[in-house]
Amino acid sequence: MSDSRERDDRFGPGTYLTPEEAKEFHRIFVTSFLIFTVIAIVAHFLAWQWRPWLPGANGYADHAMIQGAQHLASITTSMFA
Repeated sequence: MSDSRERDDRFGPGTYLTPEEAKEFHRIFVTSFLIFTVIAIVAHFLAWQWRPWLPGANGYADHAMIQGAQHLASITTSMFA
């Protein structure tokens, strides 16, 4: 009678992956990590453009985007006043 648990090509103790499966998992993991990293870098750049983490001497009042929003608000309120 043969043993039902025959030795196979599983990679490493307790991983239950063949070398091909381990390579495929690694490829998917690295690709996912790179996509996540690119998204995080873009998000940080956009957050920096919106509100810099280190404001100038006058606080966030020096930031061009805030000045533009204030200008737009003054134009809008002057149209309705």
